[in-house]
Amino acid sequence: MLILAVGLNHRTAPVEIRERLSVPQADLEPALDALKAHLRREAGWGEGVLVSTCNRTEVYAAGPWDDAALATASLAGFLASRKGLSGEDFGPFLYSHVGLDAARHLFRVASGLDAMLLGETQVLGQVREAYLAAHRAGSVGKVFHAMFRQALAVARRVHAETEISHNAVSVPYAAVELARRVFGRLDRSGVLVVGAGKMAELTVKNLLGAGSVRLVVCNRTRSRAEDLAAAWGGTAAGLDELPALLESVDVVITSTDAPETLLDARLVERALARRRGRPLFIVDIAVPRDVAPEVGQLDNVFLYDIDDLEAVVAQNLHERRKAAELAEAIMDEEVERFRAWLNALDVVPLIRSLREQAHAIRRSELEEVFRRLPELGERERQIIEAMTVTMVNKFLNVPTLKLKEFASEGRAGETLQLVRRLFGLDQAAASEAEPEAGRPAASPVTPHGAGRTTLKGSGP
Repeated sequence: MLILAVGLNHRTAPVEIRERLSVPQADLEPALDALKAHLRREAGWGEGVLVSTCNRTEVYAAGPWDDAALATASLAGFLASRKGLSGEDFGPFLYSHVGLDAARHLFRVASGLDAMLLGETQVLGQVREAYLAAHRAGSVGKVFHAMFRQALAVARRVHAETEISHNAVSVPYAAVELARRVFGRLDRSGVLVVGAGKMAELTVKNLLGAGSVRLVVCNRTRSRAEDLAAAWGGTAAGLDELPALLESVDVVITSTDAPETLLDARLVERALARRRGRPLFIVDIAVPRDVAPEVGQLDNVFLYDIDDLEAVVAQNLHERRKAAELAEAIMDEEVERFRAWLNALDVVPLIRSLREQAHAIRRSELEEVFRRLPELGERERQIIEAMTVTMVNKFLNVPTLKLKEFASEGRAGETLQLVRRLFGLDQAAASEAEPEAGRPAASPVTPHGAGRTTLKGSGP
């Protein structure tokens, strides 16, 4: 069996390419049905999962291919056909991962190591939802049940054992983190966001994540402030209300495209006179600046601008990168665990055949014994049968453990052939029958290397 991951992400493709290949949630079920049909047509059967977010679209597949290049091209063709595209449209942006490298890639994606924002946790939920959707669609079997469950466990381990998701590494998040350091719980603080653009929206999102519920959005165009406030459960205000708002809030975060400053020293000083000594925390993430630098010299005012925040972000990103080194060591351990599990699958059909042969002999001999001893009662027969089952199981226990041990060490190949010849097991009987479409059985799985293939371009 060959395991593959084929796709593109924020590193390899611009947004105009990513959006063309993305799979909206509403289209995920038919897309998975199409993937199942594609795998049946191209390989006879297989397992498949689609992971699609704003920053990546990837198809994971496991099937009985012999040629990794042909299998990769097949999956690339599937992605193209879904959107009516040709290979020339997006081939230079694709990457592929083969065998154990596909598992490592998935583990890194789920853990936030491959994210645009290093260490982000949102992608873990997206991988989980992709796996559950594929499970509901019946497009995953033994291999992907194991691989995706392990990916989720690996991500939880990385976030528990490292600080990769700690520290702010975006300007809006850093602004909120600074406010939280000063005031603690922001749900007890009044927060004013001045502006209603993209940065303001990201700031509001991070504020709510930090627990802020007393939120006011102030904007030159009041209707835009109303839209943003309504989306996040806040209240809206126009710029004419800014002087009064400065008297009542605790935190001000500005993010407008105004050509001149909105808050000067005189305006803030008048507000301070009515605040009765309460401090005012201001974060200016606008360029050009919304707040005059002189405001920071006023008593009870804490002013930070975009340069202050970017310095914080740079330091925090350095800390996350150090944590990522620890996370990569965890990847090595977990990929080795998955390799051992995959190798152990090689011996499952052989162990089953060996046990079936042994118990078939046991049953045949018991029938002969019972035929020769017709006077045996039912209880005696049950005791004798139970004893023979125990004898066979105990006899096969050590060989079973040793076979699994050899497989986990990567030494199963010659051993399996020797055992088949030694016990007269038919090679065909040791293999699985062709599984039902879309549901692979426990057939031997051999990782086809730990390599990575790039289609007409460089991967991540």
